[in-house]
Amino acid sequence: MAYKLVIFDNDGVLVDSEPTAHRILSGYLTELGYPTTLEESFHYFLGNAGRNVHQVVADRYRGTLPEDFTARCHDRVFAAFREELAATPDADTVLGELRRRGIPYCLASSSDHAWIDLTLDRAGLRPHLPTELVFSAQDVNGVGKPAPDLFLHAAASLGVAPADCLVVEDSPNGVLAARAAGMDVLGYTALMPPQRLTAAGATGLIERLPELLDRI
Repeated sequence: MAYKLVIFDNDGVLVDSEPTAHRILSGYLTELGYPTTLEESFHYFLGNAGRNVHQVVADRYRGTLPEDFTARCHDRVFAAFREELAATPDADTVLGELRRRGIPYCLASSSDHAWIDLTLDRAGLRPHLPTELVFSAQDVNGVGKPAPDLFLHAAASLGVAPADCLVVEDSPNGVLAARAAGMDVLGYTALMPPQRLTAAGATGLIERLPELLDRI
């Protein structure tokens, strides 16, 4: 199918932020008395809103987190990003090739704009993604994935029908959001087990970003 818009998730798809973010998150939870491995952090929290951390701690440990947990965790992650953040393998090349082919693309992330801006700047991807191509859950009243609102907003902003969009996502919630929006979605399996993305409704799977170029 000749898609008219490719919509990328940010963390874990274009920016290799997830290993660092989850290393910090799992370490902080362990520090607070809720032992969490890196693998468990990926399982429970990859692609989920921050509030899910509070829910998992409540359900799994019958515990509560400090009121300022999210802000403190973000501060720690931001500090780490300033030291060690990079683009995912081939992200720069793929975005450049889409532009060369004249295929429109954008980014749609449940993270806030401050987070997105920092990651794009530090990963060196800002030249490919100016402000008008970056969409955040902040733009739809904070309603993030798995709701379809963010993807529908991105498509409408760029004048493309949902059925003409292809989404690239690495989390079940992102896949669910894309499918609810009526869009095809490739599950990116660099960190997430393929079966979880397929179960969420992914219409295809890729292990490396350049594989996307053969699907459009």
